[in-house]
Amino acid sequence: MTTRKRILFVDDEEMVLQGLRRMLRPLREEWDMEFVESGVKALELMAQQPFDVIIADMRMPGMNGAELLNEVMRRHPQTVRFILSGQAEKDLIMKCIGATHQYLAKPCEPDALKATVARTTSLDFNLTNERVRALVSRIDRLPSLPSLYLELNKVLADDQVSTDQIGNVIGKDIAMTGQVLKIVNSAFFGLRREITTPDEAASYLGADILKALVLVLSVFSQFDKTRVSGFSIEELWHHSMEVAAGARLLARCEKADNIVVNESFTAGILHQAGQLVLVSNFPDEYAAVLLRRKNEGLSDIAAERVIFGTTHIEVGGYLFGLWGLPVPIVEAIGLHHQPMLSPERRLGALTTVHVANALLTSGVNATAVDEAYLQEAGLLDRLPEWKSQLESSQSKIAA
Repeated sequence: MTTRKRILFVDDEEMVLQGLRRMLRPLREEWDMEFVESGVKALELMAQQPFDVIIADMRMPGMNGAELLNEVMRRHPQTVRFILSGQAEKDLIMKCIGATHQYLAKPCEPDALKATVARTTSLDFNLTNERVRALVSRIDRLPSLPSLYLELNKVLADDQVSTDQIGNVIGKDIAMTGQVLKIVNSAFFGLRREITTPDEAASYLGADILKALVLVLSVFSQFDKTRVSGFSIEELWHHSMEVAAGARLLARCEKADNIVVNESFTAGILHQAGQLVLVSNFPDEYAAVLLRRKNEGLSDIAAERVIFGTTHIEVGGYLFGLWGLPVPIVEAIGLHHQPMLSPERRLGALTTVHVANALLTSGVNATAVDEAYLQEAGLLDRLPEWKSQLESSQSKIAA
């Protein structure tokens, strides 16, 4: 039986709360909802009973949304934290980076709000896994969604946006511009000419791939290289790019539509990012993971399960589910080692990332392709061709 989700809404305007009550009335069979008009009352209520999600307005007298969510993070770290914010609140938003899992723009359309909360609370393999929740409750450096990614999303919401406009957003961050151009010109993309400007990169890559690069570069840039001896972020980055390129190649081999191609690349490039969360937050424990891998020949996943009771795969799925990435991408990140846990059997990001990761990973972390899953998806006969295509692609990258 599915557990009812408990949602807490906080806004100082009574009319807003009344509107939320009316709007969300059809969901009373699925959610237990409470509505309070101040941060103080929200904290008092949370002290009496747990909540799965809190959604707070940014501008409130006394205790604003940023202050409230920072306090919720300290007292109730297992609660998913959303903020409602307007365009003119950038300074306040900066104060709750790290305390906020996702930002919802004001005015927030009813359908968008319902869809966001429903999507977050429906990702059962992330949010109902008690081991993951217990681990995340100890995390004090859970990355927040990068501001540049948020701005890029906003620009891309305009159907008439030009590649010049997209390039201008990327160009605001000099370091990000350099990293994006470096990646686009790498062997992973196999270009015949050099891309030299952000708008050229936007034109070549397309919006979705560019967003993926901005997101993953932001996540990787938060990593402190000095925290764990023996952990190589360079190796992790290279493997992530390999799997992303491989997953995209497999999607193209099957003539999948652009959405699947882009989701495959995005999920591939992010599929190991949960490892960075663990390494950044628990350096001593992760050092023990690396020691077990070295001394006992365990894979990263097996050693993580011994030390943490969960793995970087589950943590990554949890994180990107909180951030509101599309469900196919979150599922591919969280289930790429166990595709049979997905209710669907089809060609999508989960399939391409699972196969690319299995075929491109060697050593103690190597995993087998789940042929039973491919059989049920009607894709097992494509495996020899996929192997051939990936081998050819790897040869070109290595050349």
